[in-house]
Amino acid sequence: MSPLEFESQLREIEQEALRSLEAISDLGALEELEVKLLGRKGKLTQLLRSLKDIPPEERKRLGEASNRLKSLLQERIGEKRQRLIEQQRLDSLRKERVDITLPGMPLPRGKFHPITLVLDEMIEIFVTMGFRVAEGPEVELDYYNFEALNIPKDHPARDMHDTFYFSQEVLLRTHTSPVQVRVMERQKPPIQIISPGVVYRRDSDISHSPMFHQIEGLWVDEGVSFAHLKGTLAYFVREFFGKDTKMRFRPSFFPFTEPSAEVDISCVMCKGRGCSVCRGTGWIEILGCGMVHPEVFKAVGYEFGKITGYAFGLGVERIAMLRYGINDIRLFFQNDLRFIEQF
Repeated sequence: MSPLEFESQLREIEQEALRSLEAISDLGALEELEVKLLGRKGKLTQLLRSLKDIPPEERKRLGEASNRLKSLLQERIGEKRQRLIEQQRLDSLRKERVDITLPGMPLPRGKFHPITLVLDEMIEIFVTMGFRVAEGPEVELDYYNFEALNIPKDHPARDMHDTFYFSQEVLLRTHTSPVQVRVMERQKPPIQIISPGVVYRRDSDISHSPMFHQIEGLWVDEGVSFAHLKGTLAYFVREFFGKDTKMRFRPSFFPFTEPSAEVDISCVMCKGRGCSVCRGTGWIEILGCGMVHPEVFKAVGYEFGKITGYAFGLGVERIAMLRYGINDIRLFFQNDLRFIEQF
């Protein structure tokens, strides 16, 4: 290659590079141009490799001219890169600009679930009577769920509890009564507790759910009688359902209490006149209760006779259905916001 041809190509590269730099509007195209001119196979790089073919007397001059062009192109490409980066930043700021004078977007407010509302109200009533809240595991041992409550493995009362078993000894608790046993094992009387929580049974229809909530109460001390039990439940019924609500006890059977009873209240729908909810009787059953069975005291090492106590248990969903006039327990667990927002 002659010196004249070399100089001519240098001018062409410079003119083409400067024109291209003016037209470029994004960083990707700039990177491509830089590689096209100054990369390992770029036009200027290839031209510099041909310097060896230039006569020695011209080689120094043309080499200096080539290096000046290379420095010029690097400088212009760097300047262009900075301008494009700044322009990109400004464009991004314009797109993401927030008008702080515009009204904010309101966030939807959540609602308390009706079960939560009822559970909190029930707990508050019992706490005002001196009960404290005790909790226990939902995955329970067969011993605490059944045997310590006077329900041995061959007891027919087990048929009343359709149980979810993990193994012969491990299950999902069917009631919160195991909490009472665990507390009595650790603590000597007096004991006055309620044990609210989730329980599980293999049952599902319009009035039953495989998971539901209970509150069970226990008062153990010297001289505790059935009269104390009646007084406690009468106070709860008055506070929760209203002072005009009537209450009655009916004899019943539970393995862990003796004597045992079920408690009815005058129908909250028809006020005792008779309706489809109370099946025309004017009464609705709300809970089971009784005096703690001697075998339960034996299991926890209490001396029966000197120590007596009572226990009771309420289904929270049933109470909530009565409070709000709900006729299908499944509504509590369908997570339909239209339902929950009503409360």
